[in-house]
Amino acid sequence: MNKSDGMSYAPRGEVNKVVEKGQFLFSAIGLDHGHIYGMCNGLIEAGAELVSVYDPDPEKVKQFVNSFPQAIAASSREEILRNPEIQLVASANIPKDRGPLGLEVLDHGKHYFTDKPAFTKIEQIEKAKKKVEETGLKWGIYYSERLHVEAAVYAGQLIEEGAIGEVVQVMGTGPHRANAESRPDWFFDPESFGGILCDIGSHQIEQFLYYANAKDANVLHSKIGNYTLPDYPEFQDFGDAALVADNGATFYFRVDWLTPEGLGTWGDGRVLILGTKGYIEVRKYIDIARSPSSDHVYLVNQEGEKYVDASGQVGFPFFGAFLLDCLHDTENAMTQKHAFKAAALSVEAQERAVPIQKYDSGTEA
Repeated sequence: MNKSDGMSYAPRGEVNKVVEKGQFLFSAIGLDHGHIYGMCNGLIEAGAELVSVYDPDPEKVKQFVNSFPQAIAASSREEILRNPEIQLVASANIPKDRGPLGLEVLDHGKHYFTDKPAFTKIEQIEKAKKKVEETGLKWGIYYSERLHVEAAVYAGQLIEEGAIGEVVQVMGTGPHRANAESRPDWFFDPESFGGILCDIGSHQIEQFLYYANAKDANVLHSKIGNYTLPDYPEFQDFGDAALVADNGATFYFRVDWLTPEGLGTWGDGRVLILGTKGYIEVRKYIDIARSPSSDHVYLVNQEGEKYVDASGQVGFPFFGAFLLDCLHDTENAMTQKHAFKAAALSVEAQERAVPIQKYDSGTEA
């Protein structure tokens, strides 16, 4: 796994199969973002079998098949959609196209598992809700910064056990390294990726709803700006927002593309969770100047202070639970309402965001 580039983030965990061989087959359509590798890793480790792949770019398919030689290169996406043996389609295509593809996938009787942001417009979410209700199929969303980070999973388990009491506030940071020279054109087009709060902000909002055990929230304010990439004037390399949940928990988060080259990983992602009886800090990918490893959890409560290296402790239970949800029509991995609500709040925060105007020191007040 390349720790310098978040686009290549593809964790591997322990194999923990929840289905028998041949019980769950899936394919991949759309390889525009490297998260597809982590998505497929998680499904395979849970026992799903990857049988085919399609992308209009043969070079992307070649690279994918090198990593997953069991995947047959399909001649078209229709070949996959019309295959009655395939139960799920995983996709990390261009964000603006993820909603429309999902509608096609469900129309062909298959479950859908898409990278975040799953949607770039509220209208896409409304169409997805109707399609899920109409078909009874799953529309899973890969919120990897919680689902595919053991420290984040472990923090959730501590909260469920009552280690810090009732959650009253969450603060999250999601910095990323831009690596602008290696990014595709769509990466810099807000119409294609939805904007910074819709895109990487969706991780933050999803984890807030989860840790706070909230079903809904209000966006109080949000901001976006471009500080470092004047060649891409529509791009946003900074964004932040504040929300309050339906149960009174509050949230502030910041996301950016400003990670300096000197950091040993692609982003120093963290979350600080305050409860009525203690607090938890998660340092997801690095503990700067101390440890280059991932999955650091700090817990302070009535019993004292504790540090836990969560790597190898809890695994990634989402994937197995998601497969079983698809097979048994349950909602143990993530409820559909939760997945869609996190997406909707991300789009709302983006649409309501105030553009930041850089201060010109030569202008009189």
